Amino acid sequence: MLQQTDLGGLDNAVWAALTGPHARLAERVGRAARYRDGIYAFAALADPADPAAWHDLRTLVGPGTTVRIKPVDRVPDGWRLQGAGVGVQLVDTALRAEPAPEAVRLGPGDVPEILDLVARTRPGPYLRRTVEMGTYLGIRHDGRLIAMAGERSEMGVPPAGGWGRLRLPGWTEISAVCTDPAHRGRGLATRLVRAVAWGIRERGDTPFLHAAADNTPAIRLYESLGFTLRRRSRIVRVRSAGTAGTAGTSEAGGAL
Repeated sequence: MLQQTDLGGLDNAVWAALTGPHARLAERVGRAARYRDGIYAFAALADPADPAAWHDLRTLVGPGTTVRIKPVDRVPDGWRLQGAGVGVQLVDTALRAEPAPEAVRLGPGDVPEILDLVARTRPGPYLRRTVEMGTYLGIRHDGRLIAMAGERSEMGVPPAGGWGRLRLPGWTEISAVCTDPAHRGRGLATRLVRAVAWGIRERGDTPFLHAAADNTPAIRLYESLGFTLRRRSRIVRVRSAGTAGTAGTSEAGGAL
């Protein structure tokens, strides 16, 4: 594992994004923030060990609301733990980035197909407005979307060059890497990751990504492409105390 001090907020990447490049997509109370409805499934705390930050999160989300947060070692009283897992973060140290001529850019009109592919492959949380966050590339076969990868963004619908998914100063996250099971083994994910990374590099940023710690095939793929494991962190899905008329977030993909 690559041992480094926190680089540009990577240790608490969601908080760094929500209070920096993604601030226009954020709702915030004090030391807690989250993405607006339908954009991305995570909330974040300035310091997950700070009770005051959890109090601010309760104020922000209201009663009976479920959110995902990372990294979290301990969930305080007043919150119900509904799920937990371990994730890994990998950073680009030797990736060969290059365009993929066969890849097409995906947009709002492709959302039904995107959500269908996400539901079948479960690459992680992907909501109906996530596509607005950055450049997503897809590969089609006989007109059908069979593979996808993209990046998160900072300010609504991106310009032609894209902005990036979890965007921190100097870093952009690659995400939603998935391939239809019937088309795996053809190198589609590799070509898409390299193509998304090429766009990130063109902007002067360094790619990074996250994966579930038990997703050994994905981690091996990313390491073979030139990513290096940097850190592990605990991801939790928690629910605030109380009840609400409408709680939680409509989500697609993800195990937590």
